[in-house]
Amino acid sequence: MQNAEFNDPRLAQLYDMLGPWGPSDQFFLDLANESPHSRILDLGCGTGQITLALAEAGHSVTGIDPATASLNVARAKPRAEQITWIEGTSAHAPAKTFNLALMTNHVAQFITNDAEWAALLADLHRALVLGGRLVFDSRDPAARGWEDWNPSDSREQTRLPDGRGLVAWTEVTEVAGELVTFVQHYVFAATVTRAERELLSRLTLHFRPECKLRSSLEAAGFEIEAIYGGWGREDVGRGDGEFIVIARARK
Repeated sequence: MQNAEFNDPRLAQLYDMLGPWGPSDQFFLDLANESPHSRILDLGCGTGQITLALAEAGHSVTGIDPATASLNVARAKPRAEQITWIEGTSAHAPAKTFNLALMTNHVAQFITNDAEWAALLADLHRALVLGGRLVFDSRDPAARGWEDWNPSDSREQTRLPDGRGLVAWTEVTEVAGELVTFVQHYVFAATVTRAERELLSRLTLHFRPECKLRSSLEAAGFEIEAIYGGWGREDVGRGDGEFIVIARARK
């Protein structure tokens, strides 16, 4: 299945456990808290881990995601009623509403087509008030992080809440220019059929270089405030192999 982590109910239920709160989540929360009681759009909110944290911090939050399975998990969480949940895409974001728009967990890289990326940025510019900020992360292609995504380096063993074991690993299948395609393997212990035992998720990410991010943002009406290379606000090339982009909507 394409992007099964988000679309398969079995994996969506495990998403938070397999990707617990980390430095990236704290970065986005701390940045949002620089402006108390903001109106925030969390685009690609998934299971709502950071969406709910933002609401708990006192912000008014809207979470948008196209994946039904992920939104079902988010809506079932305690205090989920504090959030406005929308099943859809950036096109469904209300206009001139938000002080801050976030795309966390490399959501930006799942938009692999340049025309769709331009449309998404236009939607976000429309959704922000004048001077509102757009903040997102995208891996720096110069770090070539996908070269470490091989079965021997990426294999992880986890004990699930029901006591079963889970082994997961990543297999890169194609690198074509700025696009990296890979398969995420999930093998569950103590299951009856092969279909239940192993789930495969196929994903493609767009590793845009910094110059391309800058030009696309400027074309969409954003002014770039900063681009960091790591979660400690390091310079590009000196941090965690990331681009952490902060831009403002201008006329």
